[in-house]
Amino acid sequence: MDLRHLRYFIAVAEEENIGRAANRLHISQPPLTRQIQQLEDELGVRLFRRTPKGMELTQAGELFLEEARNIRAVVEQATERTQRAGQGKLGRLDVAIFGSAILDAIPKLLLSFKNTHPEVKVVLHTMTKAEQIDALRQRRITVGFNRMLGPLDEIGTELVTTEALLLAVHERDPLSTLPAIPFRALAENPMVLFPTGARPNFVDKVMALCHERGFEPLVSQEVGDAVTGVALVASGFGVCLVPESATTLKIPGVIYRSFIDAPSQAFVDLSCIFRLDDQSPILRAFLDTVRRFRDSELVRP
Repeated sequence: MDLRHLRYFIAVAEEENIGRAANRLHISQPPLTRQIQQLEDELGVRLFRRTPKGMELTQAGELFLEEARNIRAVVEQATERTQRAGQGKLGRLDVAIFGSAILDAIPKLLLSFKNTHPEVKVVLHTMTKAEQIDALRQRRITVGFNRMLGPLDEIGTELVTTEALLLAVHERDPLSTLPAIPFRALAENPMVLFPTGARPNFVDKVMALCHERGFEPLVSQEVGDAVTGVALVASGFGVCLVPESATTLKIPGVIYRSFIDAPSQAFVDLSCIFRLDDQSPILRAFLDTVRRFRDSELVRP
């Protein structure tokens, strides 16, 4: 028995006439009659009573019609879900994130993807940069997000956004009275740096900017992420260079200031990373969302 037999049987049962069923199926009557006979022979039961008025279902035929419709519905659903999966609209997306990146861009990006792909289950994993790279190579995640990425074998990158660097300062710090801060002023203030862990990272970025301006920063504390860094600023540990997205952290006692004379490299990229050999439709759909998001950020006033 194949699906064609079921389709032909359902048409004859619903039309109650071989001729009308043949017209509906766009075939001639003799082949349709043979297909129904083959189906009855295979099942070993009569499905129809042939009468002058047409084709009437037997009791076995009525039962088989119910089952045939159920099978047709299951097949149609399976076909649709398979097609949606092939288009990247159904399945699972495992996403690795890290501290400060979850503050602004990534939630907006994930929401945009969920709105256009509601049947894709998005699973988040918090991982360091090194853990993300290992998880990608081991195929435990589909994409990761991180900053300060060097060339990686078998790993592709897609830029998400570029953020200016701002200074988080305590509201009672004299620097907070300035509308914008001279970068050299950092030389006279203790600094909280983040993150600890694998290099290169954001710490290297901050150190390079300070060295470019001719001073060695006074490091008061190194912490794991921007959230902890800003919290320490609120506690009086010093100032902290942060990506612009960190301004979404509304911690009492902390304000954010731009620089009068920011170095030309006083910005940081956020990138999406993925396996170059991953040809899955879901990844393609997600990267399309990343590109649309990036383009929308570029035209934002």
